[in-house]
Amino acid sequence: MCLAIPGKIETINCVDDDILNRRGKVNFGGILKEVSLAYVPEAKAGDYVIVHVGFALSIVDPIEASKIFEYLKQMGELEELKT
Repeated sequence: MCLAIPGKIETINCVDDDILNRRGKVNFGGILKEVSLAYVPEAKAGDYVIVHVGFALSIVDPIEASKIFEYLKQMGELEELKT
């Protein structure tokens, strides 16, 4: 099953100030992955975003992100992030 997962932006990198090359390290409960932030130009470090197949799609409220993450953890759907 493909899911969009909430994560917290830890750092942001932008190559040549090109919005399409904007990337960031996102923390998924202790697992850091690099994702594209091209679709969320307003996102900043500390924001929570919903990520699907390596792309942050939208900014999400931290409380909602926490709830979603806990549900996914209970369902055992976070194991694929470790690979």
